[in-house]
Amino acid sequence: MKKLCIFDLDGTLSNTLPTIAYYGNLALQKYGHTPIDEQKYKTLVGNGRDILIHRMLAESGSDSPEEYERVGTAYDAAYEADVLYLTKPYDGILTLLDRLKKSGIKTAVLSNKPHNVAEAVVKELFGTVFDAVWGKKPDFPVKPDPRAALCICRSLDIKPEDTVFIGDTGVDIETGKNGGFYTVGVLWGFRTKQELIAAGADALASEAEDILKIIL
Repeated sequence: MKKLCIFDLDGTLSNTLPTIAYYGNLALQKYGHTPIDEQKYKTLVGNGRDILIHRMLAESGSDSPEEYERVGTAYDAAYEADVLYLTKPYDGILTLLDRLKKSGIKTAVLSNKPHNVAEAVVKELFGTVFDAVWGKKPDFPVKPDPRAALCICRSLDIKPEDTVFIGDTGVDIETGKNGGFYTVGVLWGFRTKQELIAAGADALASEAEDILKIIL
């Protein structure tokens, strides 16, 4: 049995797509850019806030340093003012986390969101259930670099081979592979089954309960 589950946040634990799209489009429209369809954001997210802003602006051919700063600042201010707007946990996640805790398995979150936003979202949605919560920190590169995930392991005194990395994108699976973790791709998130398979996911979960079946 594994000893630690590290979860991605967006598209894995919580459905933040409407939130990201709302704040993204609010920032774009503030400076005269065309809003982007919500479903399109599924392919724009996944590599952190900075790349998201560049991809948003690239949609209209407007990715200049000046626009990146203006739109990025507006996006951050709006998101940080109400991190839970339109956000909710996916079905079965709260029960899954409770079952893991009762089974003696530690849990952590590793997100490419800015650390302050990741912490706020996790605290509001899940309280203090997680043993560690990491967002993007200045001294650590974003996923799929595994260094932050490995730091989580060290902080909880758990070996990579005793760890499961769970996420909804190829970036998450690559992070797990790069860190030497067992990987589980979830099918309810932002990306496709084909992407998760291509990235080399060790297992796939169609619903939260499947994760228990895979690792217990």
